[in-house]
Amino acid sequence: MKENEYYAEKLSGLRLKQCYEIASPRINQYLEAEIRYVLSYIKANDIVLELGCGYGRVLSRLAQKAKKVYGIDTSEESLKLAQDILTDVPNVELHKMNAKSLSFETQMFDVVIAIQNSISAFKVDPRELIKESLRVTKHGGKVILSSYSGNLWEARLEWFIQQSKEGLLGEIDLKNTGDGVIICKDGFKASTFTLDEFIKLTSEMKLEAIIEEIDKSSIFCVITVNHL
Repeated sequence: MKENEYYAEKLSGLRLKQCYEIASPRINQYLEAEIRYVLSYIKANDIVLELGCGYGRVLSRLAQKAKKVYGIDTSEESLKLAQDILTDVPNVELHKMNAKSLSFETQMFDVVIAIQNSISAFKVDPRELIKESLRVTKHGGKVILSSYSGNLWEARLEWFIQQSKEGLLGEIDLKNTGDGVIICKDGFKASTFTLDEFIKLTSEMKLEAIIEEIDKSSIFCVITVNHL
């Protein structure tokens, strides 16, 4: 089963939430560092879109700072849980939608984010994902993408093994797992997008981008949108 299908069909809703509940202190540090990094780019009057919002783990934090936050996901189960969790958060709007084909108006958002390895997990052409994200972002706005740093490999693998032990993922194929790629015996494959791949892609697309590692756990690519 492909990674995007896994998150839409098997690892969604309460099962997805459980993955984060069993995370180790190092993984929680990584997750918090990602959110703090994203929040540093958001202003009080911003309209923000999160691609692959899941059950709303990040949306709740974004909503505390931004004027309005939209979240999209392909999993109805995750979106339903997000709606329940965020029921008292008035400035969040949820939609079932695919990140490669957004039904939002052109230049609608100040910031568009796809973090925690979404650029790999969505299993879409990264160029298509970026082009569509750029389309819905205002001139001068930011598109923020992230993937795992190789420095997090041991903690990340341990986290996925724990998810497997809890029955949330299939059995990890340790023989074929390595070099940033985690493979399960049921066909699930979790890859990453490296710093060099971000540099190459943004260079080929002639985009203005800041690409950096934070917390020795994430590689971030922050694109400043120029529609001129």
